[in-house]
Amino acid sequence: MNDLLLDDTSLLTDLYQLTMAACYTQQGIEDRPAAFELFVRKCPENYGYLIAMGLTQALDYLENLRFSPEQIAALQNTGIFDQAPDRFWEILAQGGFTGDVWAVSEGTAIGPHQPLLRIEAPLWQAQIVETYLLTTLNYQTLVATRAARIRDVAGPDAQLMEFGTRRAFGPQASLWAARAALAAGFDSTSNVLAALQLGVKPAGTMAHALVMALSTLEGDESKAFAAFQKTFPNAPLLIDTYDTIAAAQSLQSQAATLSGVRIDSGDLVTLSQQVRRILPGVPIVASGDLDEYRIQELRNAGACLDHYGIGTQLVTGSPVNGVYKLVELDGHPVMKKSPGKNTYPGRKQIFRNLETGFDRLGLVTETPEDHERPLLQLVMQDGRRLLPAESLSLIRSRTLASVAALPSDCRRLVGTNAPLQVSEVCKL
Repeated sequence: MNDLLLDDTSLLTDLYQLTMAACYTQQGIEDRPAAFELFVRKCPENYGYLIAMGLTQALDYLENLRFSPEQIAALQNTGIFDQAPDRFWEILAQGGFTGDVWAVSEGTAIGPHQPLLRIEAPLWQAQIVETYLLTTLNYQTLVATRAARIRDVAGPDAQLMEFGTRRAFGPQASLWAARAALAAGFDSTSNVLAALQLGVKPAGTMAHALVMALSTLEGDESKAFAAFQKTFPNAPLLIDTYDTIAAAQSLQSQAATLSGVRIDSGDLVTLSQQVRRILPGVPIVASGDLDEYRIQELRNAGACLDHYGIGTQLVTGSPVNGVYKLVELDGHPVMKKSPGKNTYPGRKQIFRNLETGFDRLGLVTETPEDHERPLLQLVMQDGRRLLPAESLSLIRSRTLASVAALPSDCRRLVGTNAPLQVSEVCKL
């Protein structure tokens, strides 16, 4: 899993994290015990839940947090910190994260105001890790939630392939997107690096360019298919480059040996129905800007589709706007009162009732009621991970079980928005 971490992340932060740490040091409060919680105020529109994801990379980051002499010198050369006390440079040089982390397990369904994780550490350490934790958990939680919703709509038998590398927000994001999709219910990824690092086999089909190139040289689309099958006999064939129906007809004599065909454009309902009649029993893969809404629409319209390749809409879309807020300092509860951005004070716990499907947000000092299970668990203590990273298959199973256990209202694709009220017991 460490391979998915950038080589140098200590300075991958917003400037104000470091200026705040310097100010805390100037005031002599840098080592006061602090607690910050990372949560979302509300889900994206029509989302009834979020799937927590990214904890593995967050813990990797915290374990590897160090400031080298070269990094410290680079900061000093900016001139921004000329008035910072010597103590600031001393704590950076000492480096390392020495705090505790409480978090919900990856693959757990959560709602608004429910902490994905809580950092308990000296104030300066808890402050400077905000940026990296947010970018890690926000993005992977977004992709995992989209993946879980797509799996929920597509059903358990459909093969789901992650095709989003070319549309992700950069190379690092493409690796995280592949991981989050696999952990939340997808079967494979076309991202070769991510697949090999995560111990799975990369998967894919073919591109229009190959069909166009070989058809141009050979004068016949069927010869392009034959050439590709000779080298990759088990790969699905892309049949919509020119004429989808004509391509399907050219493959009719080979139907018994075809592993599948892919349609990437056009009227997917009509085309898939026609192809199914021509190639009965041959799996049909759909792709082309699909998302959970489009898949539901296709299924309701009677499309004959077995598998789906999902790219752009999986790795982009409505952001998960997680925030990271101070909730306790030196044992005193802290809250923010800004209009529309107020926060709940104190260190909190999510209590999940395993019988009713209700969640209760309370304080860490509260005792679980009958049939309740606290979701936030201690995963790092004194800067050291308590357990090894979980396997993708385990997280995937947890995701599927978490979604299956949700109330039906939370799983609807349209008109879903169930904000959690801290003062009462309510569903996600």
